[in-house]
Amino acid sequence: MARPGLILKLSCPDQPGIVAKIASYVAGHRGNLIEFAQFTDKLSLRFFARLEIETGELDVDPEDFIEGFGTLGRSMKAKWHFRRLPYKMRTAVLVTKTDHCLNEILWRAEIGEMPVEITSIIGNRDACRGIAERAGIPFHLIEMDGEKRAAGFTRIREILAEESVELAVLARFMQILPDDFCRDFEGRLINIHHSFLPAFIGANPYKQAYERGVKLIGATCHYVTADLDAGPIIEQEVERVQHFHAPNDLVRLGRNCERIALAKGIRYHVHDRTIIDGHRAIVFPD
Repeated sequence: MARPGLILKLSCPDQPGIVAKIASYVAGHRGNLIEFAQFTDKLSLRFFARLEIETGELDVDPEDFIEGFGTLGRSMKAKWHFRRLPYKMRTAVLVTKTDHCLNEILWRAEIGEMPVEITSIIGNRDACRGIAERAGIPFHLIEMDGEKRAAGFTRIREILAEESVELAVLARFMQILPDDFCRDFEGRLINIHHSFLPAFIGANPYKQAYERGVKLIGATCHYVTADLDAGPIIEQEVERVQHFHAPNDLVRLGRNCERIALAKGIRYHVHDRTIIDGHRAIVFPD
């Protein structure tokens, strides 16, 4: 949305007249609804919605519009969040050696597909420094081997605070995050993980997948929680594996899945198209 506007995300117990009440509030202040995506979970009996509202013709200040919505939101026992438009989300990217996900993020940010401002690239190896320098983005090398691990995560916390980071993306960052780190940044950490069935643990999962004759290869983009690789799923991509595909082909297919799943996951998050609901994420794709 190029013109001034708001994004509203909302969840509440399902009840009659929700859509009409919200639409009436927007129209009553001369807001223009650009998008109204909604979903009712019939199992939990909860209602979820995402709205885009043009505010150029509002009859009140946008801050008063946001504050005034509180009366309606509370009457519906809702949880809600407004974001002013346009905006760019301050984002840090964490890496180790592999660079395909990092390059995908930088490219999509450069062409304006993602409203993000990459504040820095943080690596526990020096492999991606050149990419950061060519992009004109600060690179922080954090030593995390052995006894330096705890101090390394402390330094990462400091960087995220100093740069007022709103989102941290683990773009093949090969470190397990401490539980307290995951809890403190809940809903603001996104990871990409290869998706195999069965789960191939340890070194060279693509070789293991080849040896087991997998028929599908994929990747999962998810929010990070203290439960390793078990956070709410934002996006998944798959490719079919053929009998003639060698382990290197599986790596190639896997890279494609990882790039696309991560890019979509970030896009949905920064456009406020996700609502975390317990162990899952409700996603309103564009």
